[in-house]
Amino acid sequence: MRPKATARFAKKKSRAQGWFRRLLWIVLALVVGFYSCCALVLVLLKWVNPFTTAVQTERRIDSLLQHHTYHKRYTFVPMRRISPELQHAVIAAEDERFREHAGIDWVELKKVVEKDIEKGKIGRGGSTISQQLVKNLFLSTKRSLFRKGIEFTLVPMTEMILGKDRILELYLNVIEWGPGIFGAEAASQGYYKVAAAQVNREQAARLAACIPSPLKRRPAAMGNYGELIQIRMRQMGW
Repeated sequence: MRPKATARFAKKKSRAQGWFRRLLWIVLALVVGFYSCCALVLVLLKWVNPFTTAVQTERRIDSLLQHHTYHKRYTFVPMRRISPELQHAVIAAEDERFREHAGIDWVELKKVVEKDIEKGKIGRGGSTISQQLVKNLFLSTKRSLFRKGIEFTLVPMTEMILGKDRILELYLNVIEWGPGIFGAEAASQGYYKVAAAQVNREQAARLAACIPSPLKRRPAAMGNYGELIQIRMRQMGW
């Protein structure tokens, strides 16, 4: 190779390496910025109730793109105004070891992975209440390994900053319970015309049964699964 050609090649290589380093720094800055923002939001959420979430925003954007009418019902209430029956039903249905694990239920996750390997595809399930809260606050309902990875990295921070009681309170108030219905108060009023504090055991179990698929399931059709949740509640001492 001629000296001039060699010099040009070296210059191009150096320029490419420079751009690659800049790209890495940009990516690193974005990652650090994202996690810093999440940490700041979590600190605020320890005392301040959220006026919206990422999933709520996602639903509003989807309705605009699809030209659908959208009406959000969302009222945040303190834990003392949420029926203990509903609290227990949700834990029994979604995360039986909520008080025992540190945000990720490795026992349940192992079962899910084994089922996925057996079926040869990625299925659903295995997400703890803490993981679902992270998804609702910061991410979206779109399933992907990338989203799962972010969930896993944010959960320890969430557990450390918020603690179990605040995680459960936030979760019960922000999760989706139907089209435009977010939180226990809106769900109780929307489906049973009562406050969240007045929900009885059967109603609580039926509401909890809707959580995995809130846009499709309705409490009135959740009799069988609701009974199963009540059995779990009794087994857990509730």
